[in-house]
Amino acid sequence: MPQDKQTNRRIVLASRPHGAPTEANFRLETGHVPTPAAGQILLRTVWLSLDPYMRGRMSEGPSYVPPVAINEVMGAGTVAIVEHSDHPDYAEGDWVVSHSGWQDFALSDGKDLFKLSGPVLKHPSWALGMLGMPGFTAYMGLLDIGQPQPGETVVVAAATGAVGSIVGQIAKLKGCYVVGIAGGADKCRYAEESLGFDRCLDHRAGDFAESLRRHCPEGIDVYFESVGGKVFSAVLPLMNTKGRIPVCGLIADYNSTEPAAGPNQLPQFQGTILRKRLRVQGFIITQDYGHRFGEFFSQMSQWVAEDRFVFREDSVEGLDHAPETFIGMLEGKNFGKVLIRVAGDQP
Repeated sequence: MPQDKQTNRRIVLASRPHGAPTEANFRLETGHVPTPAAGQILLRTVWLSLDPYMRGRMSEGPSYVPPVAINEVMGAGTVAIVEHSDHPDYAEGDWVVSHSGWQDFALSDGKDLFKLSGPVLKHPSWALGMLGMPGFTAYMGLLDIGQPQPGETVVVAAATGAVGSIVGQIAKLKGCYVVGIAGGADKCRYAEESLGFDRCLDHRAGDFAESLRRHCPEGIDVYFESVGGKVFSAVLPLMNTKGRIPVCGLIADYNSTEPAAGPNQLPQFQGTILRKRLRVQGFIITQDYGHRFGEFFSQMSQWVAEDRFVFREDSVEGLDHAPETFIGMLEGKNFGKVLIRVAGDQP
């Protein structure tokens, strides 16, 4: 169903998932396009970002932000066009990054909008990828927490994803030996041949842990964590003294409803942190580094203009396909940054 400028489609959270989400947890609603009040902006969504953190917001447990309420629109970053403005800083036709969520239209008071201009308008969807939250996460997590040095070994989980692909390429720019971890031979081949990783290993392989050890002969200095589970278990014994582990996500456990079966690995983890003096730091990019977005955007824009980066997008046409695409992303079916193209507008 194409976008209609007289109708606002909204995908809301219909129920909270128990384990993996299903399409029954979402509901597509239609209604009137909201009318802006004095000082407000009406935004029309063109691109919608789908990201793993959204699974956490579907659950009711405590987190760094309140969960999505039942019958509330699913939250998300978007690239949108200003349809109407009663705000002095924005004009009709401006392209902006917003947080409109899974819907066609949204109102804004102008706060937390980022106006797109210059070269990024050639690829506005990049503002949700390598020049947006995923790239920002990769940049700050690796450089501020990981602090890679030339010659060090950097291991990257989810290596072909929106964050991991940028982490590995920045690490190569910094002169590191980079080993990626991904699911499947095609993704591993892409990481080596297109992204420039030194090696990429398939975590589904039966000999994954031994292969990781073999390809990290000098141990691991920086491990960029976004997965958890068996991948982390294979990495931990290989960490070098004073190694650094930035943690931006734990997608392997997002759908878990019970503690993992098997032996308790917490004592081993704690002992390794102590003996090797590891730095393990979780971070929420908007809350911990929001004030440094300009620093990231300036440097990353320069690198992108110099063609230093390869960035792959996995886009699906149509807002109504957001639930099934999101579910597939959590199952590892995507290849690159996952986007929904809500409308066909071009700058």
